[in-house]
Amino acid sequence: MVDAKKDLITRLQKNILQWEGYRPSSLATQQSFGLDDIENNFPNKIFPTATVHEMVCENTEQATTCIGFVSALLAVLMQTGGVCLWISLSDNVYPTALKAFGIEPDKIIFVKLSKDKDVLWVMEEALKCVGLVAVIGELSDIDFKQSRRLQLAVEQSRVTGFIMRNKYDKMGSTACAARWQIKPLLSEPIDGLPGLGFPRWQVELLRARNGKPGSWILEWSAGQFRFIKQEILQEQLQNIG
Repeated sequence: MVDAKKDLITRLQKNILQWEGYRPSSLATQQSFGLDDIENNFPNKIFPTATVHEMVCENTEQATTCIGFVSALLAVLMQTGGVCLWISLSDNVYPTALKAFGIEPDKIIFVKLSKDKDVLWVMEEALKCVGLVAVIGELSDIDFKQSRRLQLAVEQSRVTGFIMRNKYDKMGSTACAARWQIKPLLSEPIDGLPGLGFPRWQVELLRARNGKPGSWILEWSAGQFRFIKQEILQEQLQNIG
């Protein structure tokens, strides 16, 4: 009886996901992000692509950190080629720095706008374009209706969208598959030499559609994600101190 109930619940969850437009990639086309611990928190243990992710930022520092994390995700999404569209309200994106994540800047189309409504319009139209791999849009705020329009767009095109939401004091619900917050952490010096080490982040999954939240420490090195255990980080901080 217990197993029958579990099977019924599992089938219902899968049906709900399909009704909401969530269709995970087949095993044949699934891309490996190297985020196993994080992917376990999503339905079917697969990082959601062909949907919209919401990245919330409290300040400019977090917004810049978020650019690094999204760039690392783009490095995986763009492994098989293609181009992306990056729509911003600021000049936080430094194209040459994308090479640190294995991305050639000429594979990304950068658009600078001044109003949220213009970003939303361009993003919605771009998300309908099957010729794009991903679309990134920087916004001050977004409501449920607006996010739903973006989600409907990707359900047909299968493009992956990222919203960088810079208004943190008003966090209403959205139709996005996941809500993230990325915080910067001190990097570890390379071979004991002074200077900057590999990018390191506190990655928080605040909400996941039919999934569960979580928090992890990640580093981007040698062209891939690397999980850092909390106790290792504490030891490194003590050594620095």
